Amino acid sequence: MYSCIMGLDDELWDVFEDGVGDLSLEEEGAAIDRKKHTPSPKKLYKKHHKIRGILVAAFCHREYLKMNDKSTVKAMFDSLCANYEGSKKVREAKANMFVHQYELFKMKDDESIEVMYSRFQTLVSGLQILKKSYVASDHVSKILRNLPARWRPKVTAIEEAKDLNTLSVENLISSLKVHEIRLDEHDSAKKTKSIALASKGKSSKSLKAIESEEESPD
Repeated sequence: MYSCIMGLDDELWDVFEDGVGDLSLEEEGAAIDRKKHTPSPKKLYKKHHKIRGILVAAFCHREYLKMNDKSTVKAMFDSLCANYEGSKKVREAKANMFVHQYELFKMKDDESIEVMYSRFQTLVSGLQILKKSYVASDHVSKILRNLPARWRPKVTAIEEAKDLNTLSVENLISSLKVHEIRLDEHDSAKKTKSIALASKGKSSKSLKAIESEEESPD
C-alpha cells in the first residue's frame, strides 16, 4: 500500500497517515463551502479525496462496509491499523511470539532445504512487519546452527571457507540445495547397493538349497 501510494504522489501518504486537520470546518465549527477554499487548502482537499477514492476502489465489499461510516482518510487509516495491526500491546505480544519462534527455529530431519527456507522466510517476514527484524548475518548463523546432524560437515566447510558477515542468505541456501542434491544421490546409491547385496545373498542361499536337494538321497 505504501509503495503504491508513494509511487503516485509522495504527499498522498502524508495525507493518508496524518490527515488534513480541520480543513473542512470554520472556526465556529461549521462546514466550509469547498468553493471558498483558498488555493493551498483546495489542493490539500483535492489530495484528500484522491487518496480516499484510491482506498475505496481497493476495498472489497466486506471491507468497505467496515469503512462506510469513515468520512476522512485519517479515520480510515486508524481503522485499518486497529483491525489488522491491533493495539500496541497486541503488536508487542505478536512480536515477542515471533522472536521466540525465531530463537527456537530448527530444520526438521524429514524436510527439505526448500521447505525449511519457506518456513524461515514466513517467520522473518512476520518479524519485519512488526519491526523486529534481524540483519542478514543473523539469519545465516541461525540457519547454519540449526541444521540436522548429517549437515555438520557441510556447515563446517562453509564456516571455514566463507565470511558469514558478508554471505547472503540466498547464496547460503543455493549452496545448501546443491549439497542436498548430492546427499540424496549418495543415499539413493547406498540404498540401491544394499538392495543388490541383499538380493545377492538371497540368490546364494537359494543356490545352496538347490545343491543340497540334488545331493540328498531322497
